[in-house]
Amino acid sequence: MTMSEVSAKGAEEPAELTDGIHLVVDALKLNDVETIYGVVGIPITDMARLAQASGIRFVGFRHESDAGHAAAAAGFLTKKPGICLTVSAPGFLNGLVALANATTNCFPMVQISGSSERHIVDLQRGDYEEMDQLAAARPFAKAAYRVSRAEDIGRGIARAIRTAASGRPGGVYLDIPAAVLGEVMDSAAGAASLWKVVDAAPRQLPGPAAVDRAIDLLAGAKRPLVVLGKGAAYAQADEWIREFIETTGIPYLPMSMAKGVLPDDHPQSAATARSLALKRADVVLLVGARLNWLLSHGDAPTWSPDAKFIQVDVAAQEMDSNQPIAAPLVGDVGSVMELLLERSKPGMITARNGLTADADELVTARNEWREELKARSGKNVAKMAGRLEAAATAHPMKFLGALGAIRDVVAEHPEVRLVNEGANTLDLGRNTIGMSVPRHRLDSGTWGVMGIGMGYAIAAAVETGDPVVAVEGDSAFGFSGMEVETICRYKLPVITVVLNNSGVYRGDDASTTSDPAPTYLSARHDRLIEAFGGTGYRATTPAEVADALRAALAAGTPALIDCVIDPSDGTESGNIGHLNPKGLSATSAPTPAGTAATSRKKGN
Repeated sequence: MTMSEVSAKGAEEPAELTDGIHLVVDALKLNDVETIYGVVGIPITDMARLAQASGIRFVGFRHESDAGHAAAAAGFLTKKPGICLTVSAPGFLNGLVALANATTNCFPMVQISGSSERHIVDLQRGDYEEMDQLAAARPFAKAAYRVSRAEDIGRGIARAIRTAASGRPGGVYLDIPAAVLGEVMDSAAGAASLWKVVDAAPRQLPGPAAVDRAIDLLAGAKRPLVVLGKGAAYAQADEWIREFIETTGIPYLPMSMAKGVLPDDHPQSAATARSLALKRADVVLLVGARLNWLLSHGDAPTWSPDAKFIQVDVAAQEMDSNQPIAAPLVGDVGSVMELLLERSKPGMITARNGLTADADELVTARNEWREELKARSGKNVAKMAGRLEAAATAHPMKFLGALGAIRDVVAEHPEVRLVNEGANTLDLGRNTIGMSVPRHRLDSGTWGVMGIGMGYAIAAAVETGDPVVAVEGDSAFGFSGMEVETICRYKLPVITVVLNNSGVYRGDDASTTSDPAPTYLSARHDRLIEAFGGTGYRATTPAEVADALRAALAAGTPALIDCVIDPSDGTESGNIGHLNPKGLSATSAPTPAGTAATSRKKGN
């Protein structure tokens, strides 16, 4: 064939082409992405359409923050980065809230955002939704990348997935300008530029000396304690954790999202003797838990000043962040627990380094420790039972009355995924509703942020297919309440239970003006879901709450139960009201400068 004939044939048969949008979708499919959570708009609408047409499920939200929270929860539940797709500038910023929360909670997530033209943005010429999104994302994400050529899309997605999942998981931002999404290139070259990430989160093991150091500390402990954080639940190392705890006989304390790694009614659980367990423990094994504000930073008087800490964490920089870590175990939870279990078979934990002679004394001390915790647990359980019994007949209905009813129904349905947020609703809920299955509880997490409820609930339903019960404070629900339309649109088995005390913390604050008090709210949440085709219930007694919840679970369709709670019930910020600065009362008379009251207001 002559050159002219080749040229003629090439002219007759043009090369097959692709574009950036197709390459993004192809790269996600190649990496086994099954679901994208997002909000469509310029410049990513066609990407959502193409993803859906190609077999990836696209769940469209009303607000990008909720879509981001859903992607983060998907990452926690599956150990694979959840994908959130947002538009540029304001949409990107809305999603960034969830990305930052995912990073703080160590949930793997990738936020992919379209963005405006770089050559206009960089000269600040005033483009549509102009913003340097990469620079804005960097302080709030584990990592942030920008793709500037279509041929780099596969590389960018691979880097984002690996970064989000490996080491300490977190949120990754991937910026893809509109021009790159529209860029056209040869289809074969485009396909060759994509690849699948292999072993995105490889195992990390501590050295033998580190494991021996931890075993030695545990071997000599008279009052040992294991604290399970949500990292323990995320690891999906349930069998190793359970066998280690049961083999060693050490009491354990689950943080809220670790509830269910072992059942809450397990005989070694110290959850109902939490204060005593923290204050008296002499050696503490932290498994996927951090000594942050949720654990009083490891400080006295919450903890014994003589307590020694062993910490299991995949990130070495976490060690010594608040207290000296006597035995750091840097590695993934599953690998570390497997090694600890191997070295802690019956008889070994008191037989190292000449400790056998003291075995009888240690056994006696540990038996006394378990009995001490058991006695305190019994006392606290009886006290809570009395409170629940009183609340069951109280009128108007109390938080504990509604939560007690929810507890009873959830106990009948261990398959339920529970989402919980609010102030009093969260604080009382985590102590009232028991869990028996791992990763069946999602809540506000490390930041204590409100607004995660509907996003987490939607992800739990989509990723697992299980029924979801979202127990929401009325204030917390307001942040994402419009997503009940999303729940109805996708016909998800999500039941939202709103504990409606007509306010933020309380609904009975008096106003000093003709406007409502700052903490007052007013809503009929049951009518909201009815507008979107779901079933609404209104409950004024615990019995009505239980009946409505059972009916909704049996139906398996979107529902909302508006629980009318006594407006005077509840405390400010749940049990962390002490973090809210207290100045002079809003109704106080002015106080002359230099008085004690003025000093207090200044924080002195």
